[in-house]
Amino acid sequence: MYLHGTSTINERNHLEIGGCDTVELAAAYGTPLYVMDEALIRQRCSEYMEAFRASGLKFQVAYASKAFCVMAMCRIVEEEGLALDVVSDGELYTALKAGFPAQRIHFHGNNKTPEEIGMALDAGIGCFVVDNAVELHMLNAIAGEKGVRANILLRITPGVEAHTHEYISTGQTDSKFGFDLENGAAFEAVKQAADLPNVELLGVHSHIGSQIFEVDGFRLAVEKVAAFAAHVRDKLSLVFRVINLGGGFGIRYTEGDTPLPVAAYVQAIAEAVKEQFGNLRYPLPEIWTEPGRSIVGDAGTTLYTVGTYKDIPGVRKYVAVDGGMTDNPRPALYDARYEAMLANRGGDPAEEVVSVAGKCCESGDMLIWDVKLPAVRSGDILAVSCTGAYNYAMASNYNRLRRPAVVFVKDGKADVVVKRESYDHLLGNDLIPERMLKVTRPV
Repeated sequence: MYLHGTSTINERNHLEIGGCDTVELAAAYGTPLYVMDEALIRQRCSEYMEAFRASGLKFQVAYASKAFCVMAMCRIVEEEGLALDVVSDGELYTALKAGFPAQRIHFHGNNKTPEEIGMALDAGIGCFVVDNAVELHMLNAIAGEKGVRANILLRITPGVEAHTHEYISTGQTDSKFGFDLENGAAFEAVKQAADLPNVELLGVHSHIGSQIFEVDGFRLAVEKVAAFAAHVRDKLSLVFRVINLGGGFGIRYTEGDTPLPVAAYVQAIAEAVKEQFGNLRYPLPEIWTEPGRSIVGDAGTTLYTVGTYKDIPGVRKYVAVDGGMTDNPRPALYDARYEAMLANRGGDPAEEVVSVAGKCCESGDMLIWDVKLPAVRSGDILAVSCTGAYNYAMASNYNRLRRPAVVFVKDGKADVVVKRESYDHLLGNDLIPERMLKVTRPV
């Protein structure tokens, strides 16, 4: 397993993250356990901020909290000077309870409810990313009722298909997100937004997908957005102040993944913006971007305890752990691949190829197919890397399993930022109707 961030193998032959022995973490907090490398999270935030400062452009970097949203993460984002994207009332509430400045919050989503819009307006968030015409007019009406004016970006689909899995590709014409650029829907939306009294159109938003390893898609998106901006200027005498180019920057999950350094993505975007808008003699807009996975993905490691195993001669050896698709549904959802190691035997040579199975009653509950490990024994601690994004965020209680705890580790100190769910948490919202309590069974 590739060691990310502060990860190392210590003198006890144990995996260590943030100066903390992961075997000791597993003993102290139980497994499954999400371990987040705080120093690496902060490093990634800093890399984005420094790269954009070097570009000379006006900018705003917003952390896409859908990747991993807890109050402690919101505090880190604020401390590092980033803005914050939310896509639901729950994420918004988390940010506000963490004390995140509302004016630095952007609200995304293709189906915002009237209640969510009202909540965001009451909080005074900085911007709505409007996804469709229904939302545009609903937002205008609710803002009018409240006597406020909402800043908006219009999300457009630029017709750029990123080289990624179809479930996380969003920039193509056939997408549930945004106003289509090619069929004229985006231009019509701009016309309507410009005439509405209770919204302030700042510009447009474009997002082409996730887990992207090259810059050509971003360059093409900039070219299309710039051409659209010039068309709007020429036809409507309206100039966009902000262009949001989304996120989607890839990370290394396995050896075959080849992400670029943060600075390379930012430099390519900045150069394309300067070239395309400069050629059109268009005032350089403020550039917003919204990384999520690339800030927290490789900072996360999930620890499991090995339980049973099953060896099928000539077929494969299954090794079962005490978690699975409830704490990491990504392999089941879109065949996501991961690397792993035995945290308690970090330097031991690999002796066998096994497949790591989860404990859910589903044949598809497989975390990793065919991973090389030392001879696995019951009680070993398995560490799966790069689980910081879309693992805790997607976790469930399927089979009534309790969601794991989350700890931040830094400088030899571990802090619990999400407590492990208890049995009472599982039943916290369950109710038995009074009529069932009074039932007397026949003898």
